[in-house]
Amino acid sequence: MHHTPLKVKVINRSPNPLPEYQTQDSAGLDLRAWCENDVLLKAGEKILVGTGLYIEMPSNCEGQVRPRSGLALKHGVTVLNSPGTIDPDYRGEIKVLLINHSSEDFIIHNGERIAQMIFSSFNKIEWVESGELQHSQRMQGGYGHTGVV
Repeated sequence: MHHTPLKVKVINRSPNPLPEYQTQDSAGLDLRAWCENDVLLKAGEKILVGTGLYIEMPSNCEGQVRPRSGLALKHGVTVLNSPGTIDPDYRGEIKVLLINHSSEDFIIHNGERIAQMIFSSFNKIEWVESGELQHSQRMQGGYGHTGVV
């Protein structure tokens, strides 16, 4: 089944290409760092990295910023607030909060793929206060209730 792509307006103030899917069935678009000079991300530290991208998406859509698995596996660098949410009314620069979980420093170069972004629709809710909730099979079973992994 082929879906019509969502239309998202973008302003690119970086010299880097627009984010793109790496394969036909990729879910995420790779975000690239925009920095005039290399940025040193020391072991154990966090940093906010700009992308030079500004977007406008439909009002029922959010952008989710997620780690790139290869960067996490090879260098211990990941997105700290994952997934980071970009609300549909945000018009500022998309930035990525990276953290270096490894014991070695990591250098971020301009144009380096540092994260991925997925677009997802969401529903708004309206609270309906009630004195009781419908019975379910699980009821109040919380963390670990259905078994240990």
